[in-house]
Amino acid sequence: MLKIIVLIIIGLLPSLWSLWILRKKQRYIRNRNRRIVENYTPIREYIRPIESESDYYYLEGVGYLIGDISCKFNARSGYMRCAVNPSGPCGNCRHYESKEFTNIIS
Repeated sequence: MLKIIVLIIIGLLPSLWSLWILRKKQRYIRNRNRRIVENYTPIREYIRPIESESDYYYLEGVGYLIGDISCKFNARSGYMRCAVNPSGPCGNCRHYESKEFTNIIS
């Protein structure tokens, strides 16, 4: 009878150990996420439309845009000019590539 009880306990030890490790890891992740949330500074504070009048314009049907719309890399956004040169300026940008506009007229 004692051998059966010892055998059952030995059989349950790996699953209990695994459960203990799993709980420990979950507690670690929960605490880490809590620290991240406590130290999080919203990115929205840093993102704001560019106030420069020279590249900031309104395009009907699209909204406010900045930068040269004819450039292939233009983000078509009021917050960022392009992926290559987000802070600008567009004039004399070495990454400028003209975008091909196609009009289909039937």
